[in-house]
Amino acid sequence: MKKANKKRDAPKEEAKLEPVHAVPEPVAEPRHKQYEKQILSEEFVQEQYEKMATGYFDSAKTLMPVAKVTILAGICVLAFMCRIFSVIRFESVIHEFDPWFNFRTTKFLTEKGWYDFWNWYDSESWYPLGRVIGGTIYPGLMGTAASIKWSLDLLSLPMDIRNICVFLAPSFAGLTAVSCYFFTKEATNKPGAGLLAAFFISVVPSYISRSVAGSYDNEAVAIFALVNTFFLWIKACNSGSILWSVACTLQYFYMVAAWGGYSFIINIIPIFVIAVMFANRFTFKIYIAYSVFYVLGTMLAMTIPFVTFNAIKSSEHLASHVVFFAMNAFVVVSYMQKNLPEQ
Repeated sequence: MKKANKKRDAPKEEAKLEPVHAVPEPVAEPRHKQYEKQILSEEFVQEQYEKMATGYFDSAKTLMPVAKVTILAGICVLAFMCRIFSVIRFESVIHEFDPWFNFRTTKFLTEKGWYDFWNWYDSESWYPLGRVIGGTIYPGLMGTAASIKWSLDLLSLPMDIRNICVFLAPSFAGLTAVSCYFFTKEATNKPGAGLLAAFFISVVPSYISRSVAGSYDNEAVAIFALVNTFFLWIKACNSGSILWSVACTLQYFYMVAAWGGYSFIINIIPIFVIAVMFANRFTFKIYIAYSVFYVLGTMLAMTIPFVTFNAIKSSEHLASHVVFFAMNAFVVVSYMQKNLPEQ
């Protein structure tokens, strides 16, 4: 019992309490480490990439017109420069036989004027019979060179008619490249395809052979008129505008005045109209374009003395007449089918 009481009376040992330490507050990471983690995150990288790409695309869109104009200007310079090697190596001279005749008639036109030109009886051509110049040539080439000569004289920039005739074909080669660009762009709606087409036509050997400096022949201006007529035709068909149809017709008239190859145009365009009719792609826009082109173009072609009534009588124009009447018959039948009752 005494032992038990001693145990009870013994002072209790206080429980040893471990000191409680305060929880340390999280230390913020340095900013450079946070920035490194942010950079390495995929979302941040993707976001920055999209911002950069958008900026680049916006800059490219802004510079695209300037780039296209610069490239097209370079193509025109290339078309001109690759055709003047004969002048660089030798001198500014007219080549071959027909260019010399064209140069002589152009010189006569610039000195005497249109009235004397139309009524000129050249006793030195087709000797000994002679030749009535006004009724036996396509005057577009001579008229173009003479107009440039008169315009330069009006601006007090005199230039010898020989140099104008020598450099006329290379200059129009650059214009042909521009027309080919717009033609291809209008047909495909792709500017890149237009630039490629312009480049190819500027360096194609078959065209270079007919447009070198000194080759003062009908093809010097006619190839430009040919390509530009097709461009304006596609533009007229896409827009259905009478204005573009008239512009196409006037360009066709220039082609008729420049070269006998205008028969390509007056046959290919009717073939195009027939093709869209059979393909069930005929629209009222094409109707407007071809109606204006056929009526006005035929009338203007008859004003060229070398063509006159051949625009109506010759077999070269037969397709245009047939297609015009067939097109109107097709439109009348289609109208009746849509508006008349079946009974």
